[in-house]
Amino acid sequence: MRFVSATEIDATLSFHALIDAIADMFRTDVHVPTRHHHAIEHAAATLLLMPAWTNEARGNFIGTKIVTVFPDNAKRGIPSVTGTYLLMSGDTGEPVVGFDGRMLTLWRTAAASALASRFLSNGDSQRLLLVGAGALSPYLARAHVSVRPIQEVSVWNRSVTRAETVAADLRKEKIIAHAVTDLETAAKEADIISCATLSSEPLVQGRWLKPGSHLDLVGGFKPTMREANDEAIQCSRIYVDTRTGALKEAGDIVDPIRRGILREQDICGDFFDLCRNKVKGRSSTSEITLFKSVGTAVEDLAAAILVWGKLAIT
Repeated sequence: MRFVSATEIDATLSFHALIDAIADMFRTDVHVPTRHHHAIEHAAATLLLMPAWTNEARGNFIGTKIVTVFPDNAKRGIPSVTGTYLLMSGDTGEPVVGFDGRMLTLWRTAAASALASRFLSNGDSQRLLLVGAGALSPYLARAHVSVRPIQEVSVWNRSVTRAETVAADLRKEKIIAHAVTDLETAAKEADIISCATLSSEPLVQGRWLKPGSHLDLVGGFKPTMREANDEAIQCSRIYVDTRTGALKEAGDIVDPIRRGILREQDICGDFFDLCRNKVKGRSSTSEITLFKSVGTAVEDLAAAILVWGKLAIT
């Protein structure tokens, strides 16, 4: 069985193709069980399993992402989160190909944010603010640039040095980017704000969001994590990647619902609704929109099938 490396994934994918593939997958007959969380007691670690499979008449695939989270790995100088993606034949169950799960996740997560932006941001959005400067941030910049006429990218991070590094790397790709230290001012000027942090306290304040802006919340994946405050939730039209995931895992959704700030029916739609034209995205140039993602195996499956198809052809 072949294994596709991170380098091969990076060289094979483009955001235009991946965004379209993810949208197509949400229109497909796809089965997505709830992700499995298993505690590894002896190492205070976690094993995550994310399966999905297509239910088409032919050409089916089964995919599963296997992720381990070992917090103490940082002390060993190795990544705390590692993963592998296994793509199998949906007709026979035979393994087809394995992928570097980390790189596949970076691409599909950023592509999902850009897909949401297609539906929710203004078509003339020119200023992008990245909140957080981790491994995902440059992918988010490239993804948003691929769907909107972004002229300027600002990068904010608690570590200014890290923000400057990300901005410098983007400039090498001819993306106009710079680090910022004043989050409030940058947020007030931004057309799109994309947050990818592990914050447990809100960073983006609702009063900073200008009319017509779009807020993309990517980082929080636990009910205890928040990237935007209650005011940002209340002043926005809210969309999520999947209702099932958001209502269980997204702190920016779960916490306001628990405290009566938000109701489940206030969520305007998810990717299944948007991609199948069951709900409308942005309805005016002045409204504020918010997209919250926690990640779904639908996106992993779409990315894996796309990469394998391109490699098989070439």
